[in-house]
Amino acid sequence: MKGIQYSCLIFLLLFFNCQKQSKVVGDTKTIVTKKQSKQYITVLGIAQDAGFPQINCERTCCAAFYEGNETKKLVSCLGLIDLESKKKWLFDATPDINQQTRILSKEHLDNGKVVDGIFLTHAHIGHYTGLMNLGREALGANKVPVYTMPGMKSYLEENGPWSQLVSLKNIELNTLKKDSTVRLNEQLKVTPILVPHRDEYSETVGFKIEGSAKSVLFIPDIDKWHKWERTIIEEVKKVDYAFLDASFFNNGELERDMSEIPHPFISETMTLFENESIETKGKIYFIHFNHTNPALKDNHHLKDSVQDLGFKFAKQGDNFEL
Repeated sequence: MKGIQYSCLIFLLLFFNCQKQSKVVGDTKTIVTKKQSKQYITVLGIAQDAGFPQINCERTCCAAFYEGNETKKLVSCLGLIDLESKKKWLFDATPDINQQTRILSKEHLDNGKVVDGIFLTHAHIGHYTGLMNLGREALGANKVPVYTMPGMKSYLEENGPWSQLVSLKNIELNTLKKDSTVRLNEQLKVTPILVPHRDEYSETVGFKIEGSAKSVLFIPDIDKWHKWERTIIEEVKKVDYAFLDASFFNNGELERDMSEIPHPFISETMTLFENESIETKGKIYFIHFNHTNPALKDNHHLKDSVQDLGFKFAKQGDNFEL
């Protein structure tokens, strides 16, 4: 019966993409964990690198925003807040960093700093270009800690305009090592995990973020799960929440050859976890949605169908205890 459910859902995906109108139904069923502990994760954005609406997009998906039927979506980003130590960190420096740091200060923690540190996943535009706002043309920041893998560090040091941020000490680069844990304090630690991706300028990592009670897996970008040396099912089982790459819902969503931009389709991830328990599926929060992805919509009946199978969708403003 489950197999029939999955097959029918995937079949329906072929009929719902950015070019076609799709019916909007009731509110989604994402379960939000309220802020109760002093350490928690907050979702600051859910869109793919170019955000939503996307530049020069005249398709139905973007028209929905301009017609007032859909809300703007910020680029995929997580915030980590520690109310005890009065510190806050970003996971990725997106083109929406101005709004995302304001959300951190106004809704979570105003400690007099724009941010206490930034962890970068890789050198694609939605994940590091927000650093420009720390430069002398903008904030003129003083030694904001930026945590990077070696390749990413070299890229920032050797290429303008990023190298100017380093030379002017707007940012202070801290080198990460794969699978080597950075301890932020007694309660919080972060571990970078290498993942396969289109590494034109740097390697790509996801992050495991651990608190005193719970842990998070954050992989906003990866090529395909089968290309990874680890098993995503086992990695999800090790954590309490898993924010996973969901750039596209299904193959054929774009008019271009999608093998040139490999990502795990939501339909593929669902099939991979088809025989896992509801508890395991319920740890997955899809994130990093392309503007063509129907899951980016505030409400969509396909999202309801996916959630009925146990999976969840990240939503800006959701908070998760650590």
